[in-house]
Amino acid sequence: MSLGPEHLIIAPILIPFFAGALMLVYDERQRRAKLTISLVAVVASLLAAVELLIRSKGSELTGNNDIGFYLLGDWAAPYGIVLVVDRLSAMMLVLTGLLALPALLYAAAGWHRQGQHFHSMFQFLLMGVNGAFLTGDLFNLFVFFEVLLAASYGLLLHGGGQLRVRGGLHYIAINLTGSLLFLIGVSLVYGASGTLNMAQLSMMVPVLPEARLPMLQAGAAIMALAFLIKAGIWPMSFWLPTAYMAGAAPVAAMFAIMTKVGVYVILRLSFLIFGAGAGASAGFGAEVLIAGGMATIAFGFLGVLASQALGRMAAHLVLVSSGTVLAAGGFVLAGGGAEILAAALFYLLSSTLAISALFLLIEPMSREDGGIAALLALTADAYGLDAREEDRQPEVGLAIPGTLTVLGLSFGACVIALAGLPPLSGFIGKIGILQGLLAGGAATPALSWAFVAILIMSGFATLVGLVRVGIQTFWATEGEPPRVLALEIAPVVALIGLLVLLTFKAEVTLGYMRDTADAVLQPKVYAEGVLGAPRAAEGEDSE
Repeated sequence: MSLGPEHLIIAPILIPFFAGALMLVYDERQRRAKLTISLVAVVASLLAAVELLIRSKGSELTGNNDIGFYLLGDWAAPYGIVLVVDRLSAMMLVLTGLLALPALLYAAAGWHRQGQHFHSMFQFLLMGVNGAFLTGDLFNLFVFFEVLLAASYGLLLHGGGQLRVRGGLHYIAINLTGSLLFLIGVSLVYGASGTLNMAQLSMMVPVLPEARLPMLQAGAAIMALAFLIKAGIWPMSFWLPTAYMAGAAPVAAMFAIMTKVGVYVILRLSFLIFGAGAGASAGFGAEVLIAGGMATIAFGFLGVLASQALGRMAAHLVLVSSGTVLAAGGFVLAGGGAEILAAALFYLLSSTLAISALFLLIEPMSREDGGIAALLALTADAYGLDAREEDRQPEVGLAIPGTLTVLGLSFGACVIALAGLPPLSGFIGKIGILQGLLAGGAATPALSWAFVAILIMSGFATLVGLVRVGIQTFWATEGEPPRVLALEIAPVVALIGLLVLLTFKAEVTLGYMRDTADAVLQPKVYAEGVLGAPRAAEGEDSE
C-alpha cells in the first residue's frame, strides 16, 4: 500500500493520540517539555485539517464527489472501519484546531499547572472530537464519543474546588446516561437494519420493510437523544451552565466545541438517513428539532437575562448557539432550502469562536476588585460560586499596557458578534437564516415567524445581559486596573481577529457553506462514494 494523500485523513486522530501518550511518560515537573509537545501537536493537527479543507473542495483526495475516504486495515466498507472527510467534517476539524491553539496558549499562562496530565487529557479530547467528525460508522462514533467524554471528565475536574467537583459529578452522571442511551439506540438500529455503517444505512432506509421502520425510528430517536443531551437541547440542558462555568478558562473555551459535536452528529445523521430520499422516513424528527431548538434558544436567553455571573451567561449563550443551529436544521429537514443550512453553519462558526473568546475573558475581567468581581461576590451564594484562589494566576510574565482598553475592546467585539449586530459575522449569519426562512418553503409560516421572533429576542437579551456586565466591569471599576499577562490576552485577540477575518471574507465563506449545504443534502453521493471506495490492494492489482 503506497503512501498517498488519502493517509492525511487519519492525521487529526493519530497526531493527538501519540502526543497525549508520549506526554504520559514525562514527569509532571517537565511541564515546559509537555507544553512544547502539545503545541507542536495542535499546530500539526490544525495544518492537517486546513489541508483537508482545501482538498475537500475537489482534488486527487476526494475526486469529483468532494469526499475523501480512508479504509483502516484496507477492509472495504461496510465490513471495515472507514474514515470519511467532506466539506462539513473538514470545516469542523479546522474549527476545532482554531479553538484548541488559543486555549492551549492561554493555559500556558499557568492554568496547566493546576493539576496533573492536563496536556495529555487535552490531546485525547482533540483525538475524540476529531474522530467523531471523521468516522463513517456508528460503532466508532461511540468509541470516539467515549474518548472525548473521558478526557473531558478529567479536564473539567482539573484544578479541583467545590464548584468543579459538584459540576463535574453532574456532568459525568448526565453523560454516562447519554452513553447508555446511545448504546440502546445503536442496538435497535442494528437490529432493524443489520448494519452500523452510515453510508449503507442511508441506502437501506428507503427500501427497508415497513415492519422494521418502527424499530429503526425508535432506535434513531433514542440514539439522537444522547447527542441532543450533548448539544444541550431543552429540557435536557439544565446541567450545562453549571458544568461549563465550573471549568478552568481554557477548558471552558475548548468546551465550546463540545456541544457542536452533538449538533454535528444530529445534522449528519438526520440528512443522511432521514433526508428527502428516505421514503416513508423522510423528515423524521424535524418537528422535534424545530420545537426543541426554539425552546433551547428561549431557555438560553432567559438564562442570560437572569444571570449575573459572566461565566453563567457564557454557558447560556452556548445553548442559544446550539438551539439556533438545531432549529435551522429542523426547518431544512422539514423541507426548507439549502440557504438556511448554509447560513446556520456560518452562524455556528461565528458563535463558537465568539463564545470561546468570551470564556477566556471571564477571569481577567473579574480579577482584582473590579465591578464584576464585586457583583460575583454578592451573588456567590445564589449561584453556588466559591472564591477559588487556585484560579488566580501567578504574577509571572509580561503584563500588557492599557489593560482595560484591550479587555473592553475584546469584550465589545464578543458582545457585537453574539448579539448579531453589524458589522461582525454574527449579524451575517443571523440575517442569512432569516432570509432563508422568509423566502418560503420552510415548514409552516407560523413556525417560521415564531423562530424569527425568538432569534431577534435572543439577540436583544444577549445585548442587554452582556452590556450590563460590561458597565459593571469597565465603568464602575475603581482603583488600579487588573494586571493581565500578554499570554492571556493574545489568544483572545487571535479569536477576535478570526471573527473580523470571517466578516471580511463572508462572501467566500458563505460560498463554501452553500456548497457544504448542497453536499449534505445529497446523501446518495456520500453513500455511493463510501461504499464504492476502492481498496489499496485493488489499485495495486490494477497496476
